[in-house]
Amino acid sequence: MAYVENRLVHDADSHLMELADCLDDFLDPEFRAAYDALPKLKAWPRDGQWAKEARAQHADPVFRAGNVTELMLRKNYAALGSFRREDRPKALDNLGFASQLIFTTWSLGNFDLDESGNLDLCYAVAEAHNRMMTWFCSVDPRLLATCYVPLADFDRARETARNAIALGAKALLVPSRCPKGHSPSHVAFDPVWAMAEEAGLPIVFHVGGEEKMRPDYFENGGPRVKDFHGGEENFTALSFMTIPHSVMQTLAALIFDGVFDRFPKLKFGAIELGASWLPSWMRYLDAGHSAFFRHEERLQKLSMKPSDLVRRQLRVTPYPHEDAGWIIANAGEEVCLFSSDYPHVEGGRNPLKRFDDSLTGLSASAIERFYCSNFIDLMGNGLAPELRRPAHLVAA
Repeated sequence: MAYVENRLVHDADSHLMELADCLDDFLDPEFRAAYDALPKLKAWPRDGQWAKEARAQHADPVFRAGNVTELMLRKNYAALGSFRREDRPKALDNLGFASQLIFTTWSLGNFDLDESGNLDLCYAVAEAHNRMMTWFCSVDPRLLATCYVPLADFDRARETARNAIALGAKALLVPSRCPKGHSPSHVAFDPVWAMAEEAGLPIVFHVGGEEKMRPDYFENGGPRVKDFHGGEENFTALSFMTIPHSVMQTLAALIFDGVFDRFPKLKFGAIELGASWLPSWMRYLDAGHSAFFRHEERLQKLSMKPSDLVRRQLRVTPYPHEDAGWIIANAGEEVCLFSSDYPHVEGGRNPLKRFDDSLTGLSASAIERFYCSNFIDLMGNGLAPELRRPAHLVAA
């Protein structure tokens, strides 16, 4: 019995939980020493006990016997298909999703290399990530690989996007924080957007690519607050508040500076960045448009209100703890998407139920769009026609 049965659901956010050697076979050897010197590689060594335990666990027949019955209970490295490529199709079979958009965990944020000044290493590591992701996902067409394009340099961004599309990327992942020295809406990025639009692939943002909260906020005179994982470096109630700030500003720049209008068939996705901000942000966009319309030629050139551009081209995933029904009612049926965050612990043990509960009272068409049609619209050619509405799932 699959987790999802008798319905058609696409998953807009899932992850690998790679081990520390995941990029070794894909990184240009000349960058290996510089990559090994990164703080993360020192903190999480390849031969660390955590990696040994994860490998041993997934090689243990007794542990593997519970992979299906404990599918939604086992999280992170313990989850089926978290880092073993050959296991991920079985995980998807038992999850019951028609497809999964796949993101990295190990490489989220590109190791902060985009702002490091070392562009050679920045783009070399991004290219290695993209080769790794497309290799992993090539085991099953339902696994949709995201490939990262740093926006630190115009020419290299174009080259990396071109290479990613050639590798078989199903979506191009860009940072939501602003690059140094130029806006993400700079006209020199138009070739990147044009390539994505021509290929029929979306541009997506994901948590991890945002500007982080200043650490000074955590110095409140009391004990440090622990997060879900028992550490102090990830989500807490306070750091959670800044997650959508960067993507809100970046998307506003892309809309006001005409990128959405210049590339009207290009879709954008804000993934694992929450969505409670969405309705008020759309109204704030319209307010800014109205207030400055007479004074800014760029606003006068827009083909429609910013909120209408959002409904046409942006898709967003709420967290399962958010009131998705309220968000949809106030933002429009076109915008929101289901996501499981499998196998991350943040996704919870039963995201489907939590979303179902929050969607009570919406129309059948709105619910169908949330679980299926909006994802198909976002993914374009990144989702093969035969995967959009598989006959065996539609019949169910």
